[in-house]
Amino acid sequence: MPAPDPSPNLLLDLPANALIEAVPNFSEGRRADVLDALAAALQSAGALLLDRTADWDHHRSVFTVAGSPAAVTAGLLAAVRVAAAQINLFQPRGVHPRLGATDVVPLVPLRGVTLDQCVALARALGQRIAADLDLPVYLYEAAALRADRRNLADVRRGEFEELLTTIATPARAPDYGPPRLGPAGAVIVGARPVLIAYNIFLASEDVQAARTIARAIRASSGGLPGVKALGLLVDGQAQVSINLVDYTLTPLHIVFARVAALAAQRGIAIARSELIGLLPQEVMLQAAAHYLQLSGFAARDTIEGALARHGVLLE
Repeated sequence: MPAPDPSPNLLLDLPANALIEAVPNFSEGRRADVLDALAAALQSAGALLLDRTADWDHHRSVFTVAGSPAAVTAGLLAAVRVAAAQINLFQPRGVHPRLGATDVVPLVPLRGVTLDQCVALARALGQRIAADLDLPVYLYEAAALRADRRNLADVRRGEFEELLTTIATPARAPDYGPPRLGPAGAVIVGARPVLIAYNIFLASEDVQAARTIARAIRASSGGLPGVKALGLLVDGQAQVSINLVDYTLTPLHIVFARVAALAAQRGIAIARSELIGLLPQEVMLQAAAHYLQLSGFAARDTIEGALARHGVLLE
């Protein structure tokens, strides 16, 4: 049963300096004009566009925006509208799993906002998407209304093609919106803490090796806590695609070290890695401290950190 509408005073109840982040993922990574239109929509109500990445093989783009809850959610609604009009899932797809043109929209608390308040914002946004755009909406992570929908992989299982034939069943009925699919598919909306999206490329075309390594490191297979992973072939190169959902449980440098060790067991070197979106500064400080064996190293030990304590920022 859908949750009741959140209080109309929800935004008014938040402090004036409230700051949230959103990291919408769209099933488009090839057409620059569509990506530009999505970027413009996301910023249309005053949210700041912090990062934008797109990949041809994944056929996917990831944007990071931040701002007041009102500005961010209004921009997200506008971007979902653009995606629904411009992206057709019946056309050729990429290697990344997807359920909709706007595939997933997580809200993340940054300042003056709790995760529970982001849950209310996410549910309100989901209701608006369903009502204004007539799209089916699923809620995930902390915003989920059903225990079996907390995990994004469970919501997206079978992807768009399977949902075409199952959306009208009780098990796959959307949380909001119509139990039918059009070319824009469905939208997954949620609330969560900071997530780090990180890909490691192997110096190999052996996608099966990447899949075996991904299975070994992901938490659901008994691997590293807080880690989700897939093995993919991207531009002819094997890739371990990682979502680190809790870097306090498993630091990023530990993930890298484990993948490198498992690859080395197969005689495969690491070619490079890439970050999708942004990450907290402390994650890189942790990695530097670990590999340089700098006990207690923190932001205060950098020139930038010391200046920031005095209100001075280096561009």
